Amino acid sequence: MIRPAACRERDRARVLDYQAYLILYVGFIAAPLIAGADKCFHLLTNWDQYLAPAIVRMLPVAAHTFTLVVGVVEIVAAALVAVKPRCGAFVVTAWLWGIGLSLGALAPGRLAEQFQTR
Repeated sequence: MIRPAACRERDRARVLDYQAYLILYVGFIAAPLIAGADKCFHLLTNWDQYLAPAIVRMLPVAAHTFTLVVGVVEIVAAALVAVKPRCGAFVVTAWLWGIGLSLGALAPGRLAEQFQTR
């Protein structure tokens, strides 16, 4: 027999798990969307100045063009997380591995397996 207190604890844990999922889900939509839009429109900073001169010399395109491409990739990644979090989270994880910032991006993909509606 399951005690009512045990049921409440399990239900509370599930609600807290879902809240954690939602925080990560929204965060990994908002962060790449904002970063990508800013790279395209320079609302917060001029991202072109963050490219090292040695990298700029190696690029086959202008620094601004490269920054725009990076911004579009981030916006697409945000849209993918919004629409298909199980897949999108892994795309964002790979992108963040590439730029060295993958902290936590894998978590919403794993949690989506439990909470994503089919």
